[in-house]
Amino acid sequence: MARYTGPKQKRARRFKEPIFGPSKALERKPYGPGQHGRSRQMKKSEYAIQLEQKQKAKYTYGVLEKQFRNLFDRANSKSGVTGENLLQFLEARLDNTVFRMGFARTRRQARQLVNHGHIVVNDDVVDIPSYQLRSGDVITIRPRSRNLEFVNESIAHAPRNKYKWLEVDKKSLTGKFLHYPDMEDVPENINVQYIVELYSK
Repeated sequence: MARYTGPKQKRARRFKEPIFGPSKALERKPYGPGQHGRSRQMKKSEYAIQLEQKQKAKYTYGVLEKQFRNLFDRANSKSGVTGENLLQFLEARLDNTVFRMGFARTRRQARQLVNHGHIVVNDDVVDIPSYQLRSGDVITIRPRSRNLEFVNESIAHAPRNKYKWLEVDKKSLTGKFLHYPDMEDVPENINVQYIVELYSK
């Protein structure tokens, strides 16, 4: 399945945010990559800002352009605020939810868990990272996969019930997707209105 495989830390430094998880490179060099990364202070055009927000969302959630555009079209056709719909669809992805529940330390790790058939949704094994969850869906680690060392390490360090739209039981390695999150509850620093404006041109 298609995914971004390029340099992660360069992208994180470009946005000056740890979009792929904790970054020692970003701590050491909190400025853009490249020869002029430290000194360049160019004023960005409106288009550049819109494009930057779209790219940040894509890299953060691990979605390539075609899939991202399809999600936007779906969000745009749904009643309500398009930007909020888009963010909710991104958050409702199975790989993102596995990450949010603390079963994996990064979204990439969560994606691998899903791809390798370690995740069960409503008693069925689901190996599609982009699978869209609905209210009430129950997500759990497959019984034969519960002894995976990195899963137990991740869940041990995960804060208890950190997100309002999720319910997690660490002992049984089970969680529930309660509902779509409110936009203000999503911790990612992404201005979805810029993305809406970019695609509306």
